[in-house]
Amino acid sequence: MKRNLILGLVLSSLVVLAAGLSFVWTPFDHAALNIPDKLQRPNAEHWFGTDHFGRDLFSMIMVGARTSIAVAFVAVGIGMAAGVPLGLAAAAHKGSWLDELIMRGNDLVFAFPSLVIAILITAVFGAGAINAIIAIGIFNIPVFARITRGGALSLWEREFILAARVAGKGAARISAEHILPNIANLLIVQGTIQFSLGILAEAGLSYVGLGAQPPTPSWGRMLADAQTMVSFAPHLALIPGSAIIVTVLGLNLMGDGLRDWLDPRLRVTR
Repeated sequence: MKRNLILGLVLSSLVVLAAGLSFVWTPFDHAALNIPDKLQRPNAEHWFGTDHFGRDLFSMIMVGARTSIAVAFVAVGIGMAAGVPLGLAAAAHKGSWLDELIMRGNDLVFAFPSLVIAILITAVFGAGAINAIIAIGIFNIPVFARITRGGALSLWEREFILAARVAGKGAARISAEHILPNIANLLIVQGTIQFSLGILAEAGLSYVGLGAQPPTPSWGRMLADAQTMVSFAPHLALIPGSAIIVTVLGLNLMGDGLRDWLDPRLRVTR
């Protein structure tokens, strides 16, 4: 519905604005230690309080937003760049060995969650944001391949596709010129959903120490650091947890609103 789209855009824009603003301004240096001010509750000077090292939580949340958005955005880009061509190829050669190879490969990747893939990559290359991006990106590839294949298959028997084939266009050209533009709405909506899942995946990987490494702030690692201090400093967990919830909620509402707006059948029924 329209209100979902508007609310999702507002919440998502606030997070993106905070991330963008962190490049030029934060209330305090997010990496500066100030032990005398440690574990302060939210107040006029430190809006979200401070952590056990005296670092300003508001500044860390702003920079953490930048980390989460960057990881999720690049990971979704990797998934789309590899998954969409694979899905188009599978649909264009439905029932062939190429279709079977692509789809069975997708099933194989689906058998390993992004956390398991991250552990495997980390065991070889070490922990870090780049490896988190690779792990989440690999997991996104079969998602976009399946969505693309499903949407393309519903179009391959349509009259305008048959006309293009009669005109002598090959499968690759038809896929690029006719199939892809007509399933772009599906990919946009799925991209929004995967972006929110990428935020969650990055937080989960950072929580177990496989994401961005210190001193770069990460919402997931902030939660991990706070787990032993929840009883006397609950804001350390509530604030990064709320940041994750607001970001994921905003992206999901935006995806739901985009689906309704881009799909003419849903516009008619509503």
